[in-house]
Amino acid sequence: MKNKELYWMIVPTILLFFIFLYVPMAGLVIAVRKYDVMSGLFGSGFVGLKYFKQFVNDPYFLRILKNTVLINFYMIILAFPAPIFLALMINEVKNKPFKRMFQSISYLPHFVATVIIVGLMMEVLSSRGMVNQIIDKLGFDKQLFFNDKNWFRPMYVGSSIWEGTGWRTIIFMAALSGISIELYESASIEGANRFQKMRFITVPGIMPTIVILLILTFGSIMNVGFEKVFIMYNPGTYETADVITTYVYRRGIMGRDYSFATAAGLFNSIINFGLLVGANQLSKKAGEASIW
Repeated sequence: MKNKELYWMIVPTILLFFIFLYVPMAGLVIAVRKYDVMSGLFGSGFVGLKYFKQFVNDPYFLRILKNTVLINFYMIILAFPAPIFLALMINEVKNKPFKRMFQSISYLPHFVATVIIVGLMMEVLSSRGMVNQIIDKLGFDKQLFFNDKNWFRPMYVGSSIWEGTGWRTIIFMAALSGISIELYESASIEGANRFQKMRFITVPGIMPTIVILLILTFGSIMNVGFEKVFIMYNPGTYETADVITTYVYRRGIMGRDYSFATAAGLFNSIINFGLLVGANQLSKKAGEASIW
């Protein structure tokens, strides 16, 4: 068998996926059963779509659905284009040492733990923090950022942009490196300026990558990072901060309603899958790149 060494190298990855991703899928049966620890997964009584109906009819369903979709919408509008613009700017830098240094610095926030990032935000945005000191000196009233529901989404999206933009540029920088230098040389001969080269060569060259990542982003629109929201929110900001994952944690895990939590998670996955398929089909019809 040719390349058998390479096949052996992917065996650990296949085992990892199978053990930790596919085997646990058996637990999805809890969503249609009244789960009891003593009875086990398949011994618990069958209740059909009871917990799905409970989730959809829950008095907080519309609120958490709205918060989940809105936060992801802002992430798509504001956070998704940020690494593209940063990659385009870095690509225009001709000083290679400065370019490498700037790239390295922009990656650093990605390696900082979420809890540390939120801790830094709490210090900077506290009533005695730097931001409120500046606001006070300018003659305005201090803001209780972490206790004000109207500030949660801007803080979440803004910190996510700062945290992830530099790291995500790696993908676009890799795509930029695949564009032929001959195209730029030909454009220079034709008298094109840097902006025209970016518009007609660089952007079209990375457009397939942009489209694929955008499709994948739509496929996770119902998911918001649980860890960050959980650390940042409090009962005073539930109205704008509580999302599906945090509500399911409180209701399903803390309240030990495991069947409800599983049904809500499966509901999320089904919606995400539908959005992924829909976005992929729209991209194919538009003549752009697609996943399949």
